[in-house]
Amino acid sequence: MLNNYMENTVDAFLPHLIAKYPDICKCERCIEDIKAIALNNLKPAYYVTQEGLLYSKVDEMTTQYKADLTSELTKAIDIVSQNPRHNKLI
Repeated sequence: MLNNYMENTVDAFLPHLIAKYPDICKCERCIEDIKAIALNNLKPAYYVTQEGLLYSKVDEMTTQYKADLTSELTKAIDIVSQNPRHNKLI
């Protein structure tokens, strides 16, 4: 099965980061918007095998990886907090 480790990382890291923003809407739609915006700006890390997963986890430990993740999630939080779609019909 094809997986994107970056998606797993965003899912794991976002709750810790968003806790620093008590006034942002945390409804499912706003959270999904934050994830989508961030993931569209982060390099995907696809894997199929356990070896590929391990490689992705090693890469996650780099300072640049963490900086990019934090930066893109923060930008996405700012965008969604200024333009929440939780109560808009689409």
